[in-house]
Amino acid sequence: MARKKIALIGGGQIGGVLAQLIALKQLGDVVMFDVVEDMPQGKTLEIAEASRIERFDMNLKGTNDYKDIEGADLVIITAGVPRKPGMSREDLLTTNAKIMTSVANGVKEYAPNSIVIIISNPLDTMVTLFQKVSGFPHERVIGQAGVLDSSRFASFIAWELDVSVQDVNAMVLGGHGDTMVPLIRYANVNGVPVMEMLERKYQDKAKAKEVMDAMIERTRKAGGEIVALLKTGSAFFSPASAAIAMAKSILLDEKRLLPCSVYLKGEFGVEGYYVGVPAVLGENGVERVVELSLNEEEQAAFNNSVEAVKNSVANLEKLGF
Repeated sequence: MARKKIALIGGGQIGGVLAQLIALKQLGDVVMFDVVEDMPQGKTLEIAEASRIERFDMNLKGTNDYKDIEGADLVIITAGVPRKPGMSREDLLTTNAKIMTSVANGVKEYAPNSIVIIISNPLDTMVTLFQKVSGFPHERVIGQAGVLDSSRFASFIAWELDVSVQDVNAMVLGGHGDTMVPLIRYANVNGVPVMEMLERKYQDKAKAKEVMDAMIERTRKAGGEIVALLKTGSAFFSPASAAIAMAKSILLDEKRLLPCSVYLKGEFGVEGYYVGVPAVLGENGVERVVELSLNEEEQAAFNNSVEAVKNSVANLEKLGF
């Protein structure tokens, strides 16, 4: 059976990790596009030269010409400028919107039948823009955010409770920003509610809530925490890893239920916007959205996050995109 063709648009830090992970997991052949001359060629060449050591037979190619992505089955977009210390994701809006418009036109021309995963920030707005410019069906345009945010939330829970992160189930919904909604009620360690474990640990419900609130706040600001520490860039390994989980579910038709930025048609009370919710990903892209039962507090937090997404999209339109 012919290998899948995966196009990476953007050869920066995330793009490099994506190429490496795709090769190591043998998900398909890679074409990495970037506007910087020779840079994607250099990155893919270096990874390819490790093929004997890492035992993979994938083909990797770097290019500065969109034509080389022709016929791609899957496209992962990281193109855009990263955050700097003190910047919010929204601060990237104007610059990255121009880049995304160009990318969408390139993908539309050369990979019109592909499924697209977008990582570029501000995430939900860039997904909206790509779909608008490309005209792709909504189910074939997906934003990577919730998988990463949920992994961060799960990691903080595991460290706090001193348990394996592999046993922690946690989900974050809403827009990919400071209003994201980590769902406390659904967080568990192999079925045991996290709040119950925190209350046992501290023998104090108020203290348990205080600790959980701190983990939620850290989850919301996790990207900024990394930006502040790195000083010269933003997170790259974890976003790439999260996108690969989505890509694998699509390429291998795994039907995984993952929180992603997807287009809503009335689910969760939202009509016509891309927002982070649980979705089943398979060979057709978004195969269905899974609605959770939210209590009043959770729904209010989700609605607040949706408003932030709507405001960002409105700002995009004011800028003429």
